[in-house]
Amino acid sequence: MALKFDTSFNPSYGQGVAVSPDVQRVTAKNPSPFTFHGTNSYIIGRETLAVIDPGPDDDAHLQALLDVIANRPVSHIFVSHTHRDHSPLAARLKQHTGAIVLAEGPHRPARPLRIGELNPLDASADTAFVPDVALADDTVINGDGWALRTVLTPGHTANHAAFALEGTGILFPADHVMAWATSIVAPPDGAMADYMASLDRLIERGDRMLLPGHGGPVSAPRGFMRGLKTHRKMRERAILERIRGGDRTIKNMVAAIYRDTDPRLHGAAGLSVLAHLEDLVARGLVGTDGDPAIDGIFVLVA
Repeated sequence: MALKFDTSFNPSYGQGVAVSPDVQRVTAKNPSPFTFHGTNSYIIGRETLAVIDPGPDDDAHLQALLDVIANRPVSHIFVSHTHRDHSPLAARLKQHTGAIVLAEGPHRPARPLRIGELNPLDASADTAFVPDVALADDTVINGDGWALRTVLTPGHTANHAAFALEGTGILFPADHVMAWATSIVAPPDGAMADYMASLDRLIERGDRMLLPGHGGPVSAPRGFMRGLKTHRKMRERAILERIRGGDRTIKNMVAAIYRDTDPRLHGAAGLSVLAHLEDLVARGLVGTDGDPAIDGIFVLVA
């Protein structure tokens, strides 16, 4: 069965939307081909609150968060990763609330840049972000009537983390799993091998509902994530078939594999193909003449 995405999402800008008991969603008005209708921030609790992913540095979104918080104390601000649509507002929200900021760590690439390689994602990285508390995997932070467990999920970025609301079966996967589209895995920020390993980990968890960083909930997570895994494997096979058929460059592969995709997304598609190719090279299935990220020519090895 083909993977089915759900694009029926009402962002309700400026409002708090109750998505489960003790969880409200506030969506920032920063729509784009990469953010869908905008970034979802989540407010957890009833009296003393936590905020997950404050979002972009945007005055209107800050005010919307403060309106929903409604003068209640905020003890913790959790940040899933350091793309500029998720983490920059943490500093200003901290100034207003006095909350501590928690995340896996500052922004970093999944691998070092190679000689001559430019990072096309530099502009999207919040390199100024530094958490007050660095979260290790499986750390549980207890708040006022809530507890959040850190589930490290590298792949989309090296420092990506999901958060599980203990005792509810709800997971906040940020950009690792979304109902409306596949996650971008783009070297050097991300790595396909890491992404797939993290996806397997989330499948094994068996959460009952995912509340992603963009778009609406995933209500049948295990089946949906298995579909995502199959989709990635199909992309991998398509890349191998293009090489087998004579394509030697990422540009040629993107033109064929993503011919029905919005051209505005072809740059991101090229990075996704690169992520697959780096994984295939590491596994010894594909060889390359030159640097994969710069001018690589790809051939089958096995």
